Amino acid sequence: MMYKYRYVITGGAGFIGSHLCDRLISQGHEVVCIDNLITGNIDNIGYLFGKNNFLFLKHDITNYIHVQGKVHYVLHFASPASPIDYLQLPIQTLKVGSLGTHKALGLAKEKGATFLLASTSEVYGDPLIHPQGEEYWGNVNPIGVRGVYDEAKRFAEAMTMAYHRYHKVKTRIVRIFNTYGPRMRINDGRAIPNFISQALKNDDVTVYGDGSQTRSFCYIDDLVEGILRLLERDYTNPVNLGNPAEMKLIELAEKIVQIAGSKSQIKFLPLPEDDPKVRKPDITLAKKLLGWNAKVTLEEGIGRTLDYFKRLLSHKEKT
Repeated sequence: MMYKYRYVITGGAGFIGSHLCDRLISQGHEVVCIDNLITGNIDNIGYLFGKNNFLFLKHDITNYIHVQGKVHYVLHFASPASPIDYLQLPIQTLKVGSLGTHKALGLAKEKGATFLLASTSEVYGDPLIHPQGEEYWGNVNPIGVRGVYDEAKRFAEAMTMAYHRYHKVKTRIVRIFNTYGPRMRINDGRAIPNFISQALKNDDVTVYGDGSQTRSFCYIDDLVEGILRLLERDYTNPVNLGNPAEMKLIELAEKIVQIAGSKSQIKFLPLPEDDPKVRKPDITLAKKLLGWNAKVTLEEGIGRTLDYFKRLLSHKEKT
């Protein structure tokens, strides 16, 4: 069988990467998933094993990447992405953002493939403008505990643009704002999986600070759609993808407790160092360039994610 295109996805066993594998396989493409599994989960892609158009390579992409045959697209999603992960894995986070990006770009250059970098809203740091548009350069503490992730992604953007300008590699950069959905880990450490797992167990739901800091949450299906649309556009500069529906974290916690029918109480904990006080994407460019907007409501997305976490917790209890 002839497949349409061949994609390499680094971090393909992770939350976002595995959903990309799903979508591309379902569209009749061939996917090579590369992951060293330090934060990825083989269960996210297990059902794809045995398919002729799917190949998994367990590999640390900070080392040379070898893929036989043609490659049309390289999607670079390998990186710890939760504060819990990159605080525990600071060196690995810096290495995958620098050396890993270099190796992934090298593969794209070798194969004549289009390269897409998964960047992040964290490049804006604790922003001084609101909402955050792509032209904003950010307010990042390079030596703070979060700097290992923020600066790794900022470096990755600079490296991507250098390969585009100097080596003429076709590149795309997506700045991903808070995204959620099935396949997030129970111990992920980010707000939605934290709140959901605590609410389902009727434990205290822990909110940092006074809960007045804001975030905006995009459901995974909407994000994947935006990423694939960006791949089709000849546009090199960064593009924000996220849901501009902004809310306070205390409101999110209360909503999840309500939707879950939980008996949990809200408990407040000290605010972590350099935790952004606001976060909201300006998606004017994505609307104009991609005809894209987030469609899944928070209630609908939380409902689907709750169902996934219920199954996950039920399975853990049985085992």
